[in-house]
This record gives sequence, structure tokens and C-alpha cells, in this order.
Amino acid sequence: MTLGSGGGQFIEQALGQVPALDPQALRADFPCLDQQIRGHRLVYLDNAATTQKPQAVIDALVGYYTRDCANVHRGVHTLSQRATQSYEGAREVVRAHLNAGELKEVIFTKGATEAINLVAQTWGRQNVGPGDEILVTQMEHHSNIVPWQMLCQATGAQLRVVPVDDDGALRLDAFDQLLSERTKLVAVVHVSNALGTVNPVADLISRAHAAGAKVLIDGAQAVPHAHVDVRALDADFYVLSGHKVYGPTGIGVLYGKRALLEAMPPYQGGGDMIRQVTFEKTTYAGLPNKFEAGTPPIAEAIGLAAALKYIQGVGLQAIALHEADLVRHASDLLSEIPGLRLVGTAPHKAAVCSFVLDGVHPHDLGTILDHEGVAIRAGHHCVQPLMDRFGVPATARASFALYNTHDDVHALARAVRHAVELFA
Repeated sequence: MTLGSGGGQFIEQALGQVPALDPQALRADFPCLDQQIRGHRLVYLDNAATTQKPQAVIDALVGYYTRDCANVHRGVHTLSQRATQSYEGAREVVRAHLNAGELKEVIFTKGATEAINLVAQTWGRQNVGPGDEILVTQMEHHSNIVPWQMLCQATGAQLRVVPVDDDGALRLDAFDQLLSERTKLVAVVHVSNALGTVNPVADLISRAHAAGAKVLIDGAQAVPHAHVDVRALDADFYVLSGHKVYGPTGIGVLYGKRALLEAMPPYQGGGDMIRQVTFEKTTYAGLPNKFEAGTPPIAEAIGLAAALKYIQGVGLQAIALHEADLVRHASDLLSEIPGLRLVGTAPHKAAVCSFVLDGVHPHDLGTILDHEGVAIRAGHHCVQPLMDRFGVPATARASFALYNTHDDVHALARAVRHAVELFA
């Protein structure tokens, strides 16, 4: 099952074909979950912000630092060679996971945010000018808005915004109206971090390409939940964040089509991105080194590879189906609570339930839930324009992962009902 194909379908009718996962058994792989908060079992529902890490990822990090700690690429000693092999091996794991065509198309960054900024400040500076337009959506994370605003301010281009409807689904009619020969780039989130909306990115990419535009997909919230095939999508650029896919913080990935990456200038200067340096002239290394100046996130890349292998072992289809079941169950239970309104009810959703509660600020609600061991996120979720669209300053957000259970959903609903009683 490929996320984003089939006109936005996230869950195929494959329930009878995919073995169900056992989240209770998987919880044993995540040491952080085995604790109590304020006398209650930890119910961790803040996965859209960051996921917990399985022991396999922790072991990979510890293994590098205890056995192979050395810098990569130029060392001739054994530790450096082992570190290099593991680091470049991680690149191959990412390439295979995304079905990228070549290793050179996988660039390690410190996160999805840096990956977007890299494209904005390299491809963008080269290809966007006065009178051009960049098309984003109303549901974008700030990291997929601000870099393009900065580029527009620097080049004289204009930022155009595709609205969402009252359910939080993208208005495809407006997308078609805004897309034109002036559109140089479409930058769109694959899965909304605040609503869970799954955008039909394959369709959007096809429409954008027909208009002559390139496309960047923010996949930070997509890769943890289902299979993503960048070649099937035909994405020009695709970014992801390691810490949202059970990997370490401080690591992200930029996938880009080789021809586009080769034509882009370096993003930063320093060691390892050069071929030769003199005071008169510097020539740059080829891909991917050209975009990885300085000591890279070695341990983090190794940890990310371990995380991707872990979810492959669990099964991406099983993860998608399990999380879809949790979202349905949570939506049903929360909808029964007096004064609660779900924000984001698009027909195609991933593992997010956002909501507001009459008379209770989301921050207060988050604090009350924490006292019962339930960890959610409360705030604007780095999507302030989207909050404005729905007329709220913030929402409470419960977000699910492969290790969450129906018991977690019931704990969430009980804690919210308790908050209702407290503010009655």
C-alpha cells in the first residue's frame, strides 16, 4: 500500500490480507514506555511531535559510540572504515526504503526543516525570480512556509496558498485555479501534522508537472505510517525527519532527482563537500557529498537505518491498518464527549486526532491529561495559518503510533471526560 497514490487513499481494502500486529508485544521494544507518570501508566500519544525509540535504535547508537566511533570517509584506519561502511550503508537503507533510483539521490540533513531550506536556498535561488509563484497549502507546517516566504522576499516571487475545506481536506478545485504557467514550485505536505489529512500527492504532482512546475513533498508525517515510493509518486524532492519515524533526533533526509541535485549549487561550504581547494578557486565534490559539508550526523544516520529496518520488520501495511483502526476508535469515543469538537475530519486521514473542548484551553487540557499519565500535544502545532482557518488559537492533539493500543485510546477518553467534570 503506497501512501498518497490512488487519489489520496491511505488504507486499501486489505484487512484480510495483512496480518494484524500486536502492539502490546511491540511495546516491550520501547524502553521509554515502561514507566509511570504521576502514578499512572504512561500513555504516550504525542507521536506526531516525536516517536519513542525501539531498543534496536538505541543499540545502534550505542554500538557506534562504543565500538566504531570515528569520522567517516577519509580515514584509513579500521574504525574510520567501519564507521564509513555503516554510514554509507545507512544511505542505502534509506534509498531502498523510499525506492530512490540511486544512492546519490539521498542527502542526509539534520532534519526535514533543513532539507526544505536546502532546496529553497539552492534550487530556489537558481530557478525562482520576479513574477514567479510558489504554491503551498493552508495546512503546511511553518517549515514548509517560512523558507518559501524568505525566498519570495529575496527574489520578488509570490507565495500562493491553496485553501482547505471545513473538513480539513485540500480544495482541489482551488489548486487547479491557482496552478499556472507562473508556478515554479509546488510545496505540499503529504500528511498534515495537525489534522492527519492525507493529501493525494501523486495526483498533485501529476497536475503540477503538467503545468511545468517542480514539486517538493514534506513527508515527515507520512513515512512513519505507510510505504512511500518516491519514484511511483514522481516527486522531484521529498523530505523526511528521522525522529518522527522511530529514529534519532538530528537526522533528516532530502531525496531529489539526480539531474536536479547535480544542477544545484552547494548549500554550505566546508570539509567533505570539496574536490580541491586553493585560495584562488574551489571545485566541489559530486553527489551526495556536495550537500553534506562538515562532519555528518554519523550516529544519527546509523540510528535512522536501524529505525527503518525496524518498521520494515513490523510491516508497513500492518502499521497503517492498525493506526487507522486507532484513529477510528478514538474519533468515535471523543465525539461522544459533550462539548468536544474534532478539528480535521477529512475522509482520508492518518494517525492524528485534533480537537477542542468547550471552556477548556488546550494547554490546560494537556496539563490535566498529564496528571493522568496521558501525553498529548497542545498548541498551534507550528501551523498557525491553519489554526486561523478553523478559528481556534490551538488544539489538543492525540497522535498514534504502532505501539499504541485500544487501552491507550480509552485512557485518553477517560482523561478528557475527567477534564470536562473538572470544568463543569
